Amino acid sequence: MSVPIQLSSFPVDTAVLRILLAGALGMFLGLEREWSQKTAGIRTFALISLLAAVFTIVGSEVLLVVGGVLVIVQGVLLAVQGLLQEDDRLSLTTSVSMLVAYGVGALIASGYTLEGVTVAVLSSLLLVLKRELHSFAWGLSRQELRAATEFAIIAFVVYPLLPADPVAVPGGLLDITVELRVIWLMVVFVAGIGIVNYAVVQSYGGRGIAITGFFGGLASSTAVVGTMLDHVRQRPEATSYAVAAILLADAAMALRNLLIAVVFSFEHGLLLAAVVPLSAVIVGSVVVAAHTADWGETVDMELDSPFSLQNALAFGGVFLLVVVVGGVASARFGTAGLYVTSALSGLVSSAGATTSAVLLYRGGAIGEQTAMVAILVATAASIVVKAALTAPGPNRKFASRVALWSSVVLGGASLTVVAMLA
Repeated sequence: MSVPIQLSSFPVDTAVLRILLAGALGMFLGLEREWSQKTAGIRTFALISLLAAVFTIVGSEVLLVVGGVLVIVQGVLLAVQGLLQEDDRLSLTTSVSMLVAYGVGALIASGYTLEGVTVAVLSSLLLVLKRELHSFAWGLSRQELRAATEFAIIAFVVYPLLPADPVAVPGGLLDITVELRVIWLMVVFVAGIGIVNYAVVQSYGGRGIAITGFFGGLASSTAVVGTMLDHVRQRPEATSYAVAAILLADAAMALRNLLIAVVFSFEHGLLLAAVVPLSAVIVGSVVVAAHTADWGETVDMELDSPFSLQNALAFGGVFLLVVVVGGVASARFGTAGLYVTSALSGLVSSAGATTSAVLLYRGGAIGEQTAMVAILVATAASIVVKAALTAPGPNRKFASRVALWSSVVLGGASLTVVAMLA
């Protein structure tokens, strides 16, 4: 009786397969250089990766270092050659790419397969997107460049410096702990959404109120309300489109809260109870917005700089304050205290109140249903305050319609909560 041969019975992580993969990734890296008609192309890059893989598998650190030095020397010679031949411009891209190919070969041969593939793919992407990246960099204003730099600081410098474990509130007066890294990660998360939103609005903001309302609402719902107030003041006939824009800003705000609730509770038990009511707010707002306008109207909306370090510190302070106040209220006044805190903080930042509920849920201080209600209370407070901001405007029809449709959306979400708690 013959025994069937299964592929899984053979070892996959062998030296031969590592060498083959290193050579393939080297060819992949050299493909763009070959297409760009550079001195070093697909064969050179493949051989460089193979050389690193062989030296690594042999286990000789001396050979590996010597090989790296040879690659560097070869890259310098190619750079000098390019300097003499290509309009006196020093191009280091090919030279650095060769060193990357050498590193990829060493990573693959050392067993870091995922890391090696990631480096190869990202490096190839950087080579292919040369024109797009240059165009993007040259098109940045000084303010936008500063914002990008400050975002990199809070995301890649400040975050790693924060303690990974929960820390107690100083002084010993409050018997609660806070996760500083999680709080700062919330800051990075919301700021990243704001940067993406800024880029989209800058590119497509004049093509419709749908984009203006939704993507503007991701960063600043107040900015959307202010823009719509000015718009209906100048053109009363555009009231229905302005109402739709504010509802779409509500939908964007609820979507942001939903992402916070889902993403940051994933490791400690997904907060599924918050998905249904927040989805009801999103769907209800979008449906009403689609019903009230035909989207033939367009409006431009100018956003400020997408991000600043000062705003990050202020936002982090709000997050920290909301978490501490929410924890104290929950510990001393029970669930009612948490709900009141969520409502008050939701007037300023529904994302902050959502953060507080998620962190308390992560720590086991509150249950899933309590966290759901707290998040919905904060979301409702944000919707109410946006409707209230339209009241002082001269267009009473605009204010009344915003209040009406906001109440409809909140009523539908409240019914879903009642049904879930029943």
